[in-house]
Amino acid sequence: MPDVFDVIVIGAGPAGEVAAGRIAAAGLSAAVIEKELAGGECSYWACIPSKALLRPLDLAGEVARVPGLTLGGLAVDDVLARRDEMVSNFDDSGQVQWIESAGVAFFRGKGRLKGPREVEVLSGEGSSSSSSLTLTARHAVVVATGSSPVIPPIPGLAEARPWTNREATGVRAVPQRLLVIGGGVVGCEMAQALHGLGAKETTLVVRGGGLLERVEPYAGEAVARSLTEQGVRVLMRETVERVERPVPGGEITVHLGGGETLRVDEILVATGRRAVTADIGLSTVGLDDHRPVRVDDSMRATGVEDGWLYAVGDVNGISLLTHMGKYQARVCSDVIVARAKGTADDLPGMRDLADPIGSPQVIFTDPQVCAVGRTEAQARSEGFDVRVVEYEMGDVAGGSLMGEGYRGRAKAVVDERRRVLLGVTFVAPAASDLLHGATIAVTAGVSLDDLWHAVPAFPTVSEVWLRLLEAYGM
Repeated sequence: MPDVFDVIVIGAGPAGEVAAGRIAAAGLSAAVIEKELAGGECSYWACIPSKALLRPLDLAGEVARVPGLTLGGLAVDDVLARRDEMVSNFDDSGQVQWIESAGVAFFRGKGRLKGPREVEVLSGEGSSSSSSLTLTARHAVVVATGSSPVIPPIPGLAEARPWTNREATGVRAVPQRLLVIGGGVVGCEMAQALHGLGAKETTLVVRGGGLLERVEPYAGEAVARSLTEQGVRVLMRETVERVERPVPGGEITVHLGGGETLRVDEILVATGRRAVTADIGLSTVGLDDHRPVRVDDSMRATGVEDGWLYAVGDVNGISLLTHMGKYQARVCSDVIVARAKGTADDLPGMRDLADPIGSPQVIFTDPQVCAVGRTEAQARSEGFDVRVVEYEMGDVAGGSLMGEGYRGRAKAVVDERRRVLLGVTFVAPAASDLLHGATIAVTAGVSLDDLWHAVPAFPTVSEVWLRLLEAYGM
């Protein structure tokens, strides 16, 4: 029957695609439903386009640090054209072709749970051609609907039609005057990107006392210092009290809590995201449709009779990172296949072990912030016997070769009882390639004694590993 599948996936973003493709590859029939572009937020409006905009600025910073090299200037139109190329000009036909070539049935429309193992596909919502189709799953439904940006309830803000990550990464004309609200990843990355591309008057307003408050404090301090040096105005412990935009598309007046009034061309709101759970039918199966879907370590939703519902990626609220959503999808799909075929569903790869330990993250500012595992504060709050070691990355031979003014810091949080790493943070330009080694060490629980024999090549920045171990006393 064309409307019955072994597994139905709601959402064709990175996590949904991985789940559907892996399930189909294992021999089960699978369908995936997507109301927007197949490939999801990351491919078109987040990870990929933001890094395409940041990469030229990253290279310009490297060139500026190396004597003997000169930069001929930034061709903004070419940067935006490259961004468009990286997002396939916002055309998902190639992605749909890949999905179907993997043996997965693709449905364009809004997927909504209708009851146990039933999913309604709504197409053409709000028009006279609106229609629906009901699909039935023999074994499982996977919710992979992602997350959406939160617009805070500031008087006049919503009416001013502020930018979110989508408008920022998809920018066509860079505004001269830009206000960014929020000091998290999106706020910091896009303040730097848009300022470098022409937003000469860029102001970053942060309610708290620091940037990037989920990582080590020195990381946010380094990024704040860098943004300030580049010409971005960073206002800590400040709030936006009221916004006025009397003419659509015209000048915006922003009243700050400290009494200052700003006039800007656009506002970018980067104050967090929430799971997309509203209006996807969770209440029809007894779940709260106003909060993330709670799951166990096999990604199966808790509180659903017969255990047929799963949730992966941002929608379960565990870790709002693309690579972690794809990891959860691999876990989830293997478990579903095993349970459908009646084979062992508790093999080592069938449980989420990485999230509790700490997912890796790279923040692509200059300097880059690369972190995995627990921060020092988290480790202490959890009761670990903690020792911290740090080292200046510019002091290793590889760091000195990166150019004049290259600076950064590495920090390792050690569990003294087991002599293993609980968390590692690198803050420096071009530090991202150091992170996977740290991820392996943290998630695998590699002992410091074994790490001592992992000899870093000379002269590379990775020699900072040796310096950290020496600082520890190896």
